[in-house]
Amino acid sequence: MYNHAAKEYKCPICLGVKGIENTDTLLKHSDLVFKDDLVTAFINSFFIIKNPGHVIIVPNEHFENLYDLPDIYGHRISEVARRISTTIKEAYGCDGITILQNNEPAGGQHAFHYHHHIFPRYKDDNLHENMGNKQLAEPNARSEYAEKLKKVLTSK
Repeated sequence: MYNHAAKEYKCPICLGVKGIENTDTLLKHSDLVFKDDLVTAFINSFFIIKNPGHVIIVPNEHFENLYDLPDIYGHRISEVARRISTTIKEAYGCDGITILQNNEPAGGQHAFHYHHHIFPRYKDDNLHENMGNKQLAEPNARSEYAEKLKKVLTSK
């Protein structure tokens, strides 16, 4: 329902979930923060100025958007989002959290695999104004954030 991916679309998120690293995906194994039978959480490949290290949570199966997402995945994503949010607060020392999920191109969706963003927030960080000010983060910069989150997750 309401799908926009081209028939020959190579889903970069599916590749990341499968642990495939090639030119069709920016996701690296070192970006992985959490994985179970239903969902995976990665450090996002792009950093927003003043809000680096945000996480995306994705279903392990391919669903393009919220309209297609079965409830079992939605429930699990919500549970993991709460856990990752508290982990981000502890690991990064941020002042708050913003959760964002986009559907369809008009809604700001760029990768056509459902994904749930969790942004660390800081006082006066102007996240929404800076959304266009993103840059591809090098894998070693992303892995620093992933390691911080994994350290807190494994201590719980």
